[in-house]
Amino acid sequence: MAFSSSFSLETVTVVLCLSIACVQYATTLPSVVKIGGLFDEDGDVHQVAFRYAIQQVNKRRDILPNTRLEALIISVPQHDSFQASKKACNILSEGVAAIFGPQSIESSAHVQSICDTMEIPHLETRWSYRVDKETYSVNLYPYFDALSLAFVELIKFWKWKSFTIIYQDNEALIRLKNVLAMPTRAQDPIQITVRQLISFPSRQGAPDYRPMLKDIKNRQEKHIIVDCDITQVEILLLQALQLGMMTHYYHYFLTSLDVHTVDLERYSYGGTNITALTLVDLNNMGNMKDIDGSTLDDLRRGVSPLLTSNSGIRIDTALIFDAVLVFARALESLDKGQDIDIAPLQCKGERSWGHGVSMKNYMKMIEMDGLSGRIRFDKNGRRRNFTANVIELGLSGLETIGSWSLTPGVTIVKNYSQTIEDVKATIQGKTLKVTSILEPPYMMLRDGPEVKDATGNDRFEGYCVDLLEKIAEKVGFNYSIHIVEDGKYGEPNSEGVWNGMIQELIEHEADLAVAPLTITYLREESVDFTKPYMNLGISILYNVPEKKDPELFSFLQPLDLDVWMYMILAYIGVSFILFVLARFSPYEWYNPHPCNQDSDLVENQFSILNSLWFTVGSLMQQGSEIMPKAMSTRMVSGIWWFFTLIMISSYTANLAAFLTVERMVTPIENADDLSKQTEIQYGCQDSGSTKLFFKNSKIPTYERMWAYMSANPTVFVNTSKQGQGRVKGGKYAYLMESTMVEYAVQRDCKLQQVGGLLDSKGYGIGTPKDSPIRDLISSAILRLQEESVLLMIKDHWWKQKSIEICSDKEEQQVANELDLSTLGGVFVLLVGGLLLAIVVGVIEFVWKARQFSQKEQHPLCMEMAHQFRFALTCKQVQGKRTSLRKRPSIEKFLDSNGRMPQGALLLAQIPYRPRGSVHVPSVHGYNRADGL
Repeated sequence: MAFSSSFSLETVTVVLCLSIACVQYATTLPSVVKIGGLFDEDGDVHQVAFRYAIQQVNKRRDILPNTRLEALIISVPQHDSFQASKKACNILSEGVAAIFGPQSIESSAHVQSICDTMEIPHLETRWSYRVDKETYSVNLYPYFDALSLAFVELIKFWKWKSFTIIYQDNEALIRLKNVLAMPTRAQDPIQITVRQLISFPSRQGAPDYRPMLKDIKNRQEKHIIVDCDITQVEILLLQALQLGMMTHYYHYFLTSLDVHTVDLERYSYGGTNITALTLVDLNNMGNMKDIDGSTLDDLRRGVSPLLTSNSGIRIDTALIFDAVLVFARALESLDKGQDIDIAPLQCKGERSWGHGVSMKNYMKMIEMDGLSGRIRFDKNGRRRNFTANVIELGLSGLETIGSWSLTPGVTIVKNYSQTIEDVKATIQGKTLKVTSILEPPYMMLRDGPEVKDATGNDRFEGYCVDLLEKIAEKVGFNYSIHIVEDGKYGEPNSEGVWNGMIQELIEHEADLAVAPLTITYLREESVDFTKPYMNLGISILYNVPEKKDPELFSFLQPLDLDVWMYMILAYIGVSFILFVLARFSPYEWYNPHPCNQDSDLVENQFSILNSLWFTVGSLMQQGSEIMPKAMSTRMVSGIWWFFTLIMISSYTANLAAFLTVERMVTPIENADDLSKQTEIQYGCQDSGSTKLFFKNSKIPTYERMWAYMSANPTVFVNTSKQGQGRVKGGKYAYLMESTMVEYAVQRDCKLQQVGGLLDSKGYGIGTPKDSPIRDLISSAILRLQEESVLLMIKDHWWKQKSIEICSDKEEQQVANELDLSTLGGVFVLLVGGLLLAIVVGVIEFVWKARQFSQKEQHPLCMEMAHQFRFALTCKQVQGKRTSLRKRPSIEKFLDSNGRMPQGALLLAQIPYRPRGSVHVPSVHGYNRADGL
């Protein structure tokens, strides 16, 4: 059993060895495989890379272990297609398995045609724009259409709305065809300016691109795409630096894949954003899985022949190395399936290489990780699906911030916090130019002998100065303040050209605009704003009206005229009802002579005059000797007393406010009142956000106000100080931000704020468009707001720095004394009442004297003289002439028998006094006092 097993094992071993030997014999490659290389005469670097790649492949034991590659290198004149074709035929006659190169487009096209005819694989490592077709060519350079798509997606990621393309030759326009087509495909308008890289004459003989760059700078273009040879890129960037175009406002996108080989250290400290794509990433060699360790060690130690500089490997040398590796792997795959015969070929002959088709297909199926990243081809041998690293210039040089691939597109791994930190490190210690405008209390010139010789920032003080100082401490930059020359905030003219501080930001004459600058949509289209550091709205500034002289009858003002009329009607109505009820109620009739129970006279005290007197006495809270007796009249009296209690209390309470507080009448209360009148002019500052607000508003009230202001240009002022002066001059209302109104009112007691806010907006710090420091300053503003620093700065300049204290005006008005002008009407009423009483007394005197004269048959004048002398004496009796005032005759009390009834003598002796009551004779056998 053991023998049987041993025999079987030996048999299997022998069979396997024979099979392997047969397979090796059937598919063994020649020991030497020649490959041709056509390189331009100035392509020494390419030849070195080609030889080095073949050398490294020959060292490897995992690829073609029994075959050695041999290079046949021939130099050809650049752009000489005839010589290139002739040299290619010479190489084919040597018996090669593939041809590499050349680099020039014209020569390469002819060589490819020859290779297609002879069915020899052709490997290219140059940019090509040829249309897709079935050829024997494999190109390791990224396909131009895919590369152009990467450019488009990056521009969309940056959200560029305008940019300038600088190109060197017509091939660049083909590379950028998708970029040039963006305006026709984008929903939002995109403005593209195309400039060819044309050198102007210079004394040094070097290319001079400064005139073109100056034109770009004058057009305020900050986004620039550069497509030119890498040697021209260095010259272009250096001249841009000389023109001040290498600041953090500019963004350069370099389409060359060799940007990583350029020394950009001199530009890293200016904060310039330089972005490019690259396929070679020596910082991540771990992804080069198909590169042998020896090659990687040479690269790490910096001794590799592929390194053209300390910065890295040029894309063309990396692609040549990868092309040799692709060929070697495809040849190995072909060797496993076919018996390969490599023989010399003649361009004039009809014979072609029989393994060319298979070799072409094997190369197209290759997938590997080389020096240029992941390598894969489509069916036409084009490298469409590749991964490019997005690199950006930082303080330490070029940094990889993301990548692009056909799917999913642009992927940026650099997060927001890293970007902010980089920007913060870039501006550390730099001096930023700050523009502002003289506007108390935001920005003011310091005065006093101690600041007479002050220079620079020491000349200014105010809210914005303190705010800028706090922000600079948080962010870490220095600043230099200057005042805008035209004294304007910023407004576009009919041609869209801005003035003021906005213009300085657009033209990069200033890095920041720190002022009471309102954030508006129109300004946001031209510049950027930080988060608002102060929220406010438009308000109306008007002068405080002068004290109004109190009216003569100001004591009547606590109650409305209608209330006074209703009180008079109530007084008359209650008096009449009281009179009627008293007439009908039996309890209001009484015997005027209680000692004479048989008297035929009854009396009612509520006559018309007594009823009026009773109600007015209650109204004046004085009372009278007349008191109601019946239940009905008492109910009327009670409800009248309650009514007078409420009315008098209300009148008294309101009278104190009307007589002790100065009444100031403002002719306008809000914007609607202002828009509906023409007596008071109103306007705002020219070239400011307030003017733009009314100009663009669709609210009817504000539209009327804008129609008035636009029809009267004289209502506009140049500064807020002029507007306040016109307000104090009278008949003018100034429309300005509420914070400025508050500041003006705090310092000038003759000014006041009328109405509420007309809108809601905020003040922000302006920066040029796409400024990287905007987010840094916004973060600093938010921190200052959370720490209540902004509130303390405002309190310092609005309240603690006040010259006049006007906040106690209302309290001062409460303590005013009552002068004669306030209470003069009461004295006039008193005098008028006295005069009226005197007139009535004279009328009564004359009337009674007339009655006496008629009774006594005396002349009126004599009777009046007699009564006048009697009035001047202190006597109560007039002697024998009592007239109507004499006692009744005794004969009136005698009966038919001439006798005087009992008690009649006493009644006869009581003097008769006329009274304001009614005497009614009693019916025989009925006494009124006993009831009806």
